[in-house]
Order: sequence, then structure tokens, then C-alpha cells
Amino acid sequence: MDNSIDSRDYPLIADEELTPVQAKAKKKAIWAWTMYDWGNSAFATTIMAAILPVYFAEYIMLGESAVPIWGWAVAIGSLIAALISPVLGAIADFRGSKKAIMVVFVALGVLSTAAMFFLTGPQHTMLTVVLYILGTIGFAGSLVFYDALLPHIAREDELDIVSSKGYAMGYIGGGLLLLINVLMIFFGPKLLPNMAEAEATQLMMRLSMASVAIWWAIFSIPIFKYVLEPPAKAYKHEIGQSVVKVGFSRFFAAFKNVRKFKDLAWFMLTFFIYSNGIGTIITMATIIGNARGFSTMTLIGTLLLVQFVAAPFAMLFGKLAEKLGQKRAISLSLIIYLAIAIIGFFMSKEWHFYALGFAVATVQGGSQALSRSLVGKLMPASKSAEFYGFFSVFEKFNTVVGPLLLAIITKLTGSDRYGMISLILFFIVGIIMLQKVNIQRGIEVAEAEDALLIEVE
Repeated sequence: MDNSIDSRDYPLIADEELTPVQAKAKKKAIWAWTMYDWGNSAFATTIMAAILPVYFAEYIMLGESAVPIWGWAVAIGSLIAALISPVLGAIADFRGSKKAIMVVFVALGVLSTAAMFFLTGPQHTMLTVVLYILGTIGFAGSLVFYDALLPHIAREDELDIVSSKGYAMGYIGGGLLLLINVLMIFFGPKLLPNMAEAEATQLMMRLSMASVAIWWAIFSIPIFKYVLEPPAKAYKHEIGQSVVKVGFSRFFAAFKNVRKFKDLAWFMLTFFIYSNGIGTIITMATIIGNARGFSTMTLIGTLLLVQFVAAPFAMLFGKLAEKLGQKRAISLSLIIYLAIAIIGFFMSKEWHFYALGFAVATVQGGSQALSRSLVGKLMPASKSAEFYGFFSVFEKFNTVVGPLLLAIITKLTGSDRYGMISLILFFIVGIIMLQKVNIQRGIEVAEAEDALLIEVE
């Protein structure tokens, strides 16, 4: 066998047919892919979930209610990323430029996050929102093309475990930097005796946000170095057409041909329903805890707990899917989320927050990893960026509809408890809809579609 095999061939060849050199190259490509999760997850932990929401509430809003504004910021950033993803994904598949477009989003996210160091007070309220939105676009946009590389580095039977490894690495990497940042915030001021404690703490929080940009940039390098660009593929009638025309034509054709991929389409709709509950819990937990009077130590400590507990449970769900099947494993995670939403309504003590955080940690990585890998099975591998772009629409709207609904209900009722209890509808409906997905039929349709496309030189 030719030793020139690259990562574009891995899903086509059984491990026993690879030479030692090729097997090592495949292992390195998978490692490099998971390391991007390690790097970008720092944005999810420090910026989206922990430090920035607390910093925004305490130093930008100066104690005023930040929940409605933060809900709008989360929704707008996610909405923009969702709307541009499918067309860019189709273009990336046609041109063979998944990595090239991904690097643009990574740069946008890194630079926006680095600029957060300069946010110092109420005069920067609008700038904080704008930088968060730009950072979210960079973060979410890059994940479309990151996810799209998954079917090109692993076989169909490896998708669950590789996807779970990515989430596990993300929890560990994001959690490790968050731990470093927490230590900086709580102990760093002691190293600055000539500075007021509040001022020193604020400085440490700003440095923590800037550290995310450095972490994200450094650990993005392996995926661009060791994972090769999958070959461009097109239908015969597309050859010679402009990339923009092909991008938009594929975008509209996907809507017209939704019946062809009915299991994929149904699962994406199902995912949209249940992920609204998951996304709202993830993005709004800290700001809700702050509103209920929980200490910063409790909020950040719980997020650290989630990161390190979630890593092994993400891997566990990958193994669980092999024994129970993906639908049953995902359904189990949704049942646990359903219980979390109910208990969250009554949450009043800080230990409640810790307990719910632990419960979330047991299912957060597993539900996301298995959802990502199931989409990978149901889509044509040669159109992965396009279909992961559509998946991104449903995925990112889980931080549009949910947080927006929570913001509205909180404003109308004066209490976020009613927003929490409403999340049970997302999980109940999601569990019911999931049972109608025929995975084997969806895989067969995807393979038939792949056979229609030819490689473009």
C-alpha cells in the first residue's frame, strides 16, 4: 500500500490495512482534531459561561439586572453565526476550503476575545456586547468546519468515540484554563499589595479573558497542521460554475430535497427542540445563579466541577451508545435534563447549584457528542460542511430561542424560575420525536448520495 495516504482516505480504509506509518498519521490527525476542542472550549468556559457573565454583571452593569441584556447578546451572536453557516459550508465543500474558511472564524474569535482585556466599566457596555457577539460568531462559525472534518478522519463506526473524545478534551482543556483563571482571580490580588483589592480582582478577570485568546490560538495550530483538507467534490452539472452560485444553489436545493434526507432532517428538527433546553441551561446558568444571590466562588466553582466531571462522562456515553444504541443513550441524557429543569425551579441554596452542576456534567458532553456523531452518520461525507452548516443553524438557535424566551419570561414575571420550568417542554417533545429517527435508513440514503458526486481536481 502507498505510504502517501493522507487524512482524506482514513474513513475508507480498515485499520488492519494501514501500515505503521499510516496508522501513526491517522492517530495524529485524530489527536489534532480533538486538540481544537481543547483550545476553543476555553471561550465556552471562561467567556460564555464563567468569567465574562460575572464581570459584565459586576463591573459593566454595576449590579443592575444583566439577565435580559445578556440573553439578547447570546441570541444575536448565535443567530448571525447560524444564518451564514450553510452557504459558507456549501462553498467550502465545493472548493475544498473547509480549513481556509475555518481559520477566518478562528481569527475573528481570537482577536475579539483579546480585545475584551480593554473593557473596564459601564462606558463599555455596548462594546462588551459587540465583542461578545463577534467572539461568538468566530467560535460558532469555526465549529461548523471543525465538525465537518470529523467524517474525513474517522470511519462511520468510529464517529461516536472520536466525537466523544473531542468533547472530553474540550472539557479538560477548557476546565484547565478556567482553573488557572480562577486561581489568578482569587490569589492574584495578593501579589499586588499596592493596588486596591477590587481593582486588582478586576485586572485579574481582564487578564483571564485575554488568556483565552492566547490559549485558543495556540491549540488551534495542530488541526491546521495535521488534518489535511478533504478533496472537493461536485455534481457534474456544477463543474465550471462560480463558487458563490454553487453555494447558494446547494443551499436552496437542500430545502427542496429535504424529503430525500428525511431522517437527517427529522433528527435536526428533533435536535433543535431538545437542544433549546440544553443550550439555555449552559449559557444562562451563571447569570441566573448571580441573580439568585449565589457567590462568585459558587458559580465558578460549579463550572469547574462541570468541566472535569463531564470529561469522563462524555467518554462513558460514547461507550454507552455502543451498547444501547445512540437513540437510547441520547434519550437517557434528555430524561436527566428534564429532572434538572424541574429541580432548577426550586433551586434556592448554593449547594443546590453544585448538585445541579454535577447532574449537568453527567449528560452535557454525552448528549452533544452523540448528537454530532449521529448527524455525521446521516449526512453524505462529501457534503459534510454544507450539512454541518445546516446542523449549525439548529445548534445555534438553541442559544437564540431558549435564552430569548428566558429573557422575555423573566422580564414579564420578574422571576427566572418560570423560565427554568418551561424548559421541560423541550426535553419531553425531543424524547418523543427522537424515536421516529430511522438511523440505518438515513445512513443508506447518505451513502447513495455520496456515490453521485465526483472528485474535482
